[in-house]
Amino acid sequence: MKFLLRIFTWWNGTQSTGVRLMTAKGTKVGEDAEGNTYYQTADGKRRWVIYNGEIDASRIPPEWHGWIHFTWDEPPTKAPLKHKDWELPHLDNRTGTPAAYVPPGSLRRADPVARSDYDAWQPE
Repeated sequence: MKFLLRIFTWWNGTQSTGVRLMTAKGTKVGEDAEGNTYYQTADGKRRWVIYNGEIDASRIPPEWHGWIHFTWDEPPTKAPLKHKDWELPHLDNRTGTPAAYVPPGSLRRADPVARSDYDAWQPE
């Protein structure tokens, strides 16, 4: 069964046959801290990532995101991205998880704020 998954699917964390063939011909450019591996063709016209684990585009850190989308030519292995001291470390997409952002006043908060600036309309 794993053999068939490996041949026909990419969403199970494996490469499809086409991506596997392209990766065999491609050049490895580097890896990020999560273990994702980045490749490009010999002429540099195509770039792709092989994820380490779950396939989710938000798992690509900013420095590699810029390279894979042709924002800059040099990969972070050759020209590291300069980070400001106020920047927070990269996090993947937290939507739908308990770690998702919940704004103040939301009913999803554990301690909802009582609104004192609103009076509901009452008909006469």
